[in-house]
Amino acid sequence: MGSSNKIRIGLIGAGNIGNVHLQEFGKLGNECEIVAITDAYLPLAEQRAQQYGIATVSPSPEALIARSDIDAVIVAVPNQSHAPLTISALENGKHVLVEKPMGLDAAAAKDIVRAQRRHGKTVMVAHQMRWEWLPLHVKEQIDRGELGRIYTAKTGWYRRKGIPGWGTWFTRHDQAGGGPLIDIGVHMLDLAFFLMGEPKPVSVYGSTYAEFGPRRKGIGTWGKPDWNGVYDVEDLATAIIKMEDGSSLTLEVSWAVHMNTDSSPFVHLMGSDGGAFLRGGEGKFLTERFDQTVDVPLATPENDEGGRVRLSRHFLECVRECKTPWTSAETGLRSNLIIDAIYESSRTGGEVKLDWSL
Repeated sequence: MGSSNKIRIGLIGAGNIGNVHLQEFGKLGNECEIVAITDAYLPLAEQRAQQYGIATVSPSPEALIARSDIDAVIVAVPNQSHAPLTISALENGKHVLVEKPMGLDAAAAKDIVRAQRRHGKTVMVAHQMRWEWLPLHVKEQIDRGELGRIYTAKTGWYRRKGIPGWGTWFTRHDQAGGGPLIDIGVHMLDLAFFLMGEPKPVSVYGSTYAEFGPRRKGIGTWGKPDWNGVYDVEDLATAIIKMEDGSSLTLEVSWAVHMNTDSSPFVHLMGSDGGAFLRGGEGKFLTERFDQTVDVPLATPENDEGGRVRLSRHFLECVRECKTPWTSAETGLRSNLIIDAIYESSRTGGEVKLDWSL
C-alpha cells in the first residue's frame, strides 16, 4: 500500500460495470485510490480517466497487472476473460475483485481457486445483492433463530423482455458461458445460499429453454444489438438443487417470458418457525402466533447507502486485514458447479452430481 495507507486499485474494463465500480469506490476515497485503468477500447478508458481523475491509462490488462504501484485489481470485462485475468493478477501478487460469474465454467472457477490458494491473495466475487439492506436485515433474524431451520427456498428473476446485447458476447456461449442462468441466475444462487446459511449443494436437476432469442424476440434495452452476431444460449432456466443437509433450493430465471411479472428478483425462505419473502427492495417476515398467520412488512430505508458501497468497503477490509470475503473464490466455484450441472441436466434429462474435487 502507499504511504497514505490507501489501497491502490487498477480497473480492467471501463464499460458500464466498470463505471459502477468507479462510482462506488469513489465514495471511499479516504480508504482507496483508483490509480490505473484500461479497456479493450482505450478511448473509453481515457474518457473514464479524465472523468474520475485517474492518473494512468495502461495500454493493456497485462501492463496494468504488472504495475508495482497497484495492490488490487478489479476485473470488469466479459466472462471469458475473468479467469485468465484473475489468475494473472494473483500470480503478480495482486488481490482481485472479479465480476460475476467468477468463471466461464466450473473448470475455470477451479483454476481460480487453485491459484488463490497458491498465492494467498484475496479473491472476491462482486455479488452486490447480499449486501443490500433487506437481505442483511433478514439474515440477522435468521442467525438469531427466528425462522428456525430453513428446509427449502425458492428464488428467481423473471424478466419479461430483457435479452441484453443480442448477438454480442452476452448471447454467445463461448464468451458468456450461457444466458440468464449465468447472467442473473448466478446472483440469485449467491443470495439464496447466503440466506440459507451456505449449505453444501450435492446434486442438481434442471432444464433450459431458448424460445425467444433465436427468433429475435424478447429484446431488452441493455447493450447494443449486433444483428449479424450469434444467439446460442438459453432465455429461461429452471432447476432444483439438493443439499448435503437435506434442504433444497428451486431456481427460476429468464431474460424473456410470457408471464405476469414485474421483473424483480425474489427469494422465498421456508423455515420451521417462520418464513421470509424478498422482492426487489421490499419483503415480509411470515410466521404464526395464537393460531393466526402473522406478516411483518419490511422495506429498505430511503437513506440507505446501498449494497454496492458496502460490497466495496468489504473488499477493502478483506485486503487490509487479510480476511476471507463473504463471496470468496469457493462461493464462486459453488455457483459455477451448479450452473454447469443445470446445463448438463438439461442436455441429458437426468440428475447431475456435483464434482467438488480440485
